[in-house]
Amino acid sequence: MEPRSFQLFPDAASSIAGQVDSLYAFFVLVSAFFSLLIAFLVIFFAYKFRFRPGIIPAGNTDDGHSVGGMILEIVWSVIPLGLSMIMFAWGASIYFTESRPPADSMEIFITGKRWMWKVQHMEGAREINELHVPMNRNIKLTMTSEDVIHDFSIPAFRTKADVLPGKYTTEWFQPTKPGAYHIFCAEYCGTKHSGMVGTVYVLNQQDYQDWLARGSGEGSMAEQGQALFNQLGCGNCHPSLVNNYNGRAPNLAGIYNNKVTLKDGTATRADEAYIRESVLFPQAKIVAGYDDIMPTFSGLISEEGMLKLIEYVKSLSPQVNSAESAPSKPVTDAAAEQKAGRNPVNPAGKK
Repeated sequence: MEPRSFQLFPDAASSIAGQVDSLYAFFVLVSAFFSLLIAFLVIFFAYKFRFRPGIIPAGNTDDGHSVGGMILEIVWSVIPLGLSMIMFAWGASIYFTESRPPADSMEIFITGKRWMWKVQHMEGAREINELHVPMNRNIKLTMTSEDVIHDFSIPAFRTKADVLPGKYTTEWFQPTKPGAYHIFCAEYCGTKHSGMVGTVYVLNQQDYQDWLARGSGEGSMAEQGQALFNQLGCGNCHPSLVNNYNGRAPNLAGIYNNKVTLKDGTATRADEAYIRESVLFPQAKIVAGYDDIMPTFSGLISEEGMLKLIEYVKSLSPQVNSAESAPSKPVTDAAAEQKAGRNPVNPAGKK
């Protein structure tokens, strides 16, 4: 199953596509109406008020000056203003809908790299230039770039978003039609930009589960993140158990998405961006009560590895556990940790 190579208009294959198409149709109709109206009036008035010796056109004074029409001027100012406000409000409504992923969205991670898209599913499956998703399910893409600015665009879903180096951006969609659809990079990223393409495969739920079962066999992203956490020796300083504390570095159990007080007296939220910065540039924000002793891991961890570490830290917080997250519940004591076969680990705390 491959997407069609040429289409005048892409399929409308997501829940938001109809709204985007309606707004686009409104733009086209308004533009066409006024283009035809203005063209007609230009021709009509050019003929009606053409120069003829001895004849003063209606609306002009004897000295050749035109007489203004206040009502007409108000009308042709108010109508375009009203139409513009309708377009703005309608477009803003769609933008706000597209920029706020629903809370029940299934999360998938995208890493852009010249000249490919690397995809990681929470359950551990990985893809290159392909994205398999279930139909009628909200899908949230968390994206970053390893090099330059890219743009992840799926025309059939009417979604696109910049993919930036050193930052996480998101887009979401709910596919409504099974099939194969194009992925494009919509931001010029270099000589082979046109070859940075891929395919989204929308499957019914059973087919998607069957595809997922043929995954990488390396465990979920959180489990892979824990393995990397152990490999890097993060657990030597960062405890990941609620009742474990060694005083050297912040405890990571439950830290995700919570407030962190910094050494300079300010506070921040421990979101994905903060965890990433803490690993790669630990001196940027020092947690209150801790010394600046953490080495930088910049250049030692790929963006894919960084996403895995973040998922492991998120898995230690009870508020982010979901059907797609692992482990299924936060670890609260050493016995439970040993039973699960896990070691105290922590990828991104600040010293």
